[in-house]
Amino acid sequence: MRLYDIDLPSRLLLGTAQYPSPQVLTAAIAASGAAVITVSLRREAARAAGAGSGFWSLLQASGARLLPNTAGCHTAREAVTTAQMAREVFGTSWIKLEVIGHADTLQPDPFALVEAARILCAEGFQVFPYTTEDLIVAERLLDAGCRVLMPWGAPIGSGQGLRHAEALVSLRRYLPQVPLIIDAGLGAPSQAARAMELGFDAVLLNTAVAKAGDPVAMAHAFGQAVAAGRIGYEAGLMPPRDMAVPSTPVLGLADLNLGGRP
Repeated sequence: MRLYDIDLPSRLLLGTAQYPSPQVLTAAIAASGAAVITVSLRREAARAAGAGSGFWSLLQASGARLLPNTAGCHTAREAVTTAQMAREVFGTSWIKLEVIGHADTLQPDPFALVEAARILCAEGFQVFPYTTEDLIVAERLLDAGCRVLMPWGAPIGSGQGLRHAEALVSLRRYLPQVPLIIDAGLGAPSQAARAMELGFDAVLLNTAVAKAGDPVAMAHAFGQAVAAGRIGYEAGLMPPRDMAVPSTPVLGLADLNLGGRP
């Protein structure tokens, strides 16, 4: 997978929040095979102020590429400022841009999102915008300079999977050359596999792994599901049919209807 001219060996992006311990997080990243991990500037700053100052070193040691995010921002100005600080702290121009517009659904604010994306792209950031499946918003983000889009599968942390699958399929077909990463709402490996089977380029998830009974095993399951879904998509999935079609040829079968009896 190639994102902003960077080749990545995995199509799974993994969040780093809510794990029971740093050791479990480290093991989950390794088990998932994720090539990119996301981290919130605000959470890292809070850890640095207390006893968890080794968190940054732990992330670096994972070998995965860091994608800082602007989680918790509700205005374009707030998101831009957070992104600028993240570039200084983490030493990368990659930024996952989140501008939340609704406190309950955590749905992004499309107007503030486009505004912030335009400013950040002009400043040389390589922006990964967390958005919905809306086609018009997608076009505006591309016009702003984004080269990757991250439409949600469902509200963050909900585990509902691809809640608006038909709209996501339309987005995929409408933008065949744009890298599209399903971000948020996935709760099961099968949902991740389904996203990949539909032709999406990658998935990003956090809660489904971090809050699992065994986060390391779940991380491994998601890594396998993403890989399997992509292979299935590239191999060419069988289309659904309205009627049964026998898998065994009828021609050439022996006639066992002896003596005319039924």
